Amino acid sequence: MTRRMTELFDGYHDNYRDVVQSSIDFSGLPHHFFMRAKADLLRDLIAERLDAERPEMLDVGCGVGSLHPLLHGMVGRLSGIDVSSASLAQARADNRGVDYREFDGRSFPFDDASFDLVTAVCVMHHVVPAEWAQFIAEMRRVTRPGGLVCVIEHNPYNPLTRLAVARCEFDRDAVLLSAGTTRKLMAADGLREIGSRHFLLLPWDTKPARRLEGALSGVSLGGQYAAFGTA
Repeated sequence: MTRRMTELFDGYHDNYRDVVQSSIDFSGLPHHFFMRAKADLLRDLIAERLDAERPEMLDVGCGVGSLHPLLHGMVGRLSGIDVSSASLAQARADNRGVDYREFDGRSFPFDDASFDLVTAVCVMHHVVPAEWAQFIAEMRRVTRPGGLVCVIEHNPYNPLTRLAVARCEFDRDAVLLSAGTTRKLMAADGLREIGSRHFLLLPWDTKPARRLEGALSGVSLGGQYAAFGTA
């Protein structure tokens, strides 16, 4: 992530949610619906892949911290880092008790093996492809042995996702990467037990729709996906 990205997101810190909402208005769903889907997926992965009941978590590229209120009771110590100081200021105002820190877009400001769970939620498409491997390597570095690295990204094969990205002001230079590409990056860095699942396939906020979507998580048509691996 470069100085350009820092300046870009500094400029959107006070209306980030509104800009995202405008890009997905055609779906008829609020931004919160999509954030809740991500939180639910993380809850499932924690239950399935981690021994820690309330893991210590790092959110890389956390922005204004929109996801963090949904993680209460799910994780223990929660930290977030971002290249945008203005976004972090907003996150601190909205979320007390979270450890927010700036970083240079390359090296995370934490020691090796500091967290049980390290996530990057819709961040890697802002990283230039030449730096994807380094980004994954940093995620793995700060993850404890047996901990989980999880990347949540837009699915480039979903036409509605591509429409939302095209409509989003700060995604104009985004380079979308598939679940297969992300899994390969994780494998190349030595992560184990690598997997992925797609979600946000059905645009209905009902229990039957959510159960059906869970059954179809292996179908690579969902609007977003999570790729994950064990450190």
